[in-house]
Amino acid sequence: MFDRIIDAGFEIIIKNHAKAIFEIDFRPQADELVEALLDLRIPAEELIGSGGGEAQSTQRLRRRLYESDWTKHNFVFRSYVDEIEQNSISHEIDHVRRADAGTIALEIEWNNKDPFYDRDLENFQRLHAQSVISLGSIVTRGSSLQDSLVEIVERCLRKHGVTDESGLSAFKMYDRTSRQRMIVEKAMERGADYPSAFAKQFVSDKFGQATTHWRKLEDRMDRGVGNPCPLLLIGIPASVIVE
Repeated sequence: MFDRIIDAGFEIIIKNHAKAIFEIDFRPQADELVEALLDLRIPAEELIGSGGGEAQSTQRLRRRLYESDWTKHNFVFRSYVDEIEQNSISHEIDHVRRADAGTIALEIEWNNKDPFYDRDLENFQRLHAQSVISLGSIVTRGSSLQDSLVEIVERCLRKHGVTDESGLSAFKMYDRTSRQRMIVEKAMERGADYPSAFAKQFVSDKFGQATTHWRKLEDRMDRGVGNPCPLLLIGIPASVIVE
């Protein structure tokens, strides 16, 4: 069922019988997700132009899912005693796909701080315990993409002939801080050229180890966060980047 995205380089973790649930109860919805992921392309320029935020192509992935009824939803739990509300908790999920057999909850974590994984997985756990969702899914940056970001950004700058700060205007990047500029300048004083110095500083700042990427998600799986909710976890590969 997920062989096509695995063959395309996507990383997959399936836990707590999620594959069987997809195969039996949510096969059409699995196909919708697979098709949307296979169509995902992110121009390298958008990685820089987004400033580390969600690239336009990732936003297009969201819109593609919205068009297939993977809509945003806010689940609200309220507890009452003698008709008096005692507590209210809400869980907003980026993409919720309802079907006759149940409900799928999916989050896209392109570039948040990694504790967002704990929030997502714990939300899935609570919603599953209340029989509100059948399974949860997270789509995030895969390890091949994370490991390639410096080289991708550097090649992109070289392709566009960027040799100093002024060249970043081509990517609509105008808000560089004095600290960021100083790090690049010091690297150049040590012998690096501008594309190399900028790429290392930019990726470290915007896509660093404390952000949402595959290895941080694997850490949560090793600790059992989200259990026993059935989970489908997907890592976006470097191959989706268009250079």
